[in-house]
Amino acid sequence: MTEHQELIELLARRSVRRGHFTLASGKTSNLYVDARLTSMSAEGLSLIGPIGLHAIKAAGWQPDGVGGLTLGADPVAYAISYASSMEPPLGQAFTVRKETKEHGTGKIIEGPFKKGDQVVIIEDVITTGTSALRAITAVNNAGGNVQGVLALVDREDGGQEKIENTGYRVISLAQISEILALMECSGTNSNSSDG
Repeated sequence: MTEHQELIELLARRSVRRGHFTLASGKTSNLYVDARLTSMSAEGLSLIGPIGLHAIKAAGWQPDGVGGLTLGADPVAYAISYASSMEPPLGQAFTVRKETKEHGTGKIIEGPFKKGDQVVIIEDVITTGTSALRAITAVNNAGGNVQGVLALVDREDGGQEKIENTGYRVISLAQISEILALMECSGTNSNSSDG
């Protein structure tokens, strides 16, 4: 089994649920993807880091940093940054806050990010593309240069197209259709987390 197949299996087993859900976008869906159940697990981190790093390199991107809107992007960015320590050049991780911090330095971007950095925006699950676009705006406003967007899962709901219409390429490590196909083949119809 390839690393990509292992990731699809892990996402299917841990992160995809059927039922009735209201998504962050306000849309309702009979499918929910809680990528954090995969991206915050030891198994998930060990797969996502190298797979994400190889996807970034294959795209020809050479970022100084990787990060996106907290909380979903954080573990994905950390895993990729850690993987880069074993396969330089190094890519530092950063976090984009949902709102500017009102104390201390008043930052909206935390971590080793600096003006002029080349970055890849990370997204855990792309649905409408709004979270990635918020992160892109924050990075651009802080003087960074966005090379593209890397998502763990694309729900195939038009978010990728919305982001690409603003001029940024999007790469996804998994498509929801791949995960659902595996779930159908294996008879998985998960409704609760197995942790």
